[in-house]
Amino acid sequence: MFRFLARRFASHVLLTAVAAVAGYVLASLTLRPALRFAGRKPPVPDEVVDAQLDAWGVNPDVHLASRTWDWLVGLVTRGDLGLSVRGQPVADEIASRAGTSLRLLVIGTTLGILLGIAVGVWGAVRQYRLPDRVTSVASYLLLATPTFVLAVVLMTLAVKLNDAAGRTVIPFTGEYTPGLAGGFWEQLGDRAAHLLLPTLCVALVGAASFSRYQRSAMLDVLSAEHVRTARALGYTHGQAVWRHGVRVALAPMSAFIAYSFGLLLAGVSVTELAFSWHGMGEYLVLSAAQNDVNAAAATVLFSAILVLVAGTVADVLHAALDPRVRER
Repeated sequence: MFRFLARRFASHVLLTAVAAVAGYVLASLTLRPALRFAGRKPPVPDEVVDAQLDAWGVNPDVHLASRTWDWLVGLVTRGDLGLSVRGQPVADEIASRAGTSLRLLVIGTTLGILLGIAVGVWGAVRQYRLPDRVTSVASYLLLATPTFVLAVVLMTLAVKLNDAAGRTVIPFTGEYTPGLAGGFWEQLGDRAAHLLLPTLCVALVGAASFSRYQRSAMLDVLSAEHVRTARALGYTHGQAVWRHGVRVALAPMSAFIAYSFGLLLAGVSVTELAFSWHGMGEYLVLSAAQNDVNAAAATVLFSAILVLVAGTVADVLHAALDPRVRER
């Protein structure tokens, strides 16, 4: 198993490096940081613009291969991701925002995984019955609903609840209440309350996707020979399903979850904008809007590292769930 995990980790690291370089190249080819100086009155002299672009390391007059190499060397040797168009180190900006996004991603995705697996298994076991039809329709509705619309619906329901209660029961703007006085537990409760709706938004979208995949994988397992053999050996239907069916169906699910993290960050960006959270998703949108090459490349690197970590965890889970992998 160790050899299998080592090979997989090496491939993940290689793909992460390729994604980081490709992200910087694409950001450099598509974004135009010089446009930040266009249309100003009085006009900014060309030499001033060039000096500023050189300071950011994004001057298009410098060959792209040279700029990419300088960025990569700075990243590997010093952990330097360059300067943003605001003049701040990109690494510092990411450090201040990463925790915000990770709270949403880790908590929301974990809840979405657990709910999606449970709903998928339940629907497969009760195929074409009322529970399966209800969960299928609900999943398709969630998948068809844009994330921003879902966030607005949740906020509307929260407003109605707050109005009915006569006070703010569920706050949903920002990560915390500015100027809130109180001790540790009061601050923690306030942050947890603000976390509720954004987490629910991420979890519902994730559960809808994961449940469809889990249902399909579970249906394949239910008709497999090892499940029928378990029934022939005297196991009840429930025992055969849970002991010999669910475990096998979870193995491919682990890989699907791991490589969904890149797409989840895109969904989190919309959620963060809707609920006024200042995380990596918002940072990605702002970097594109402000033609910030270094910030955009850093968000791609952040996503690639998330996939690297998730892929490694998925490989460990796959090895734990599938005995055949441990023999490699």
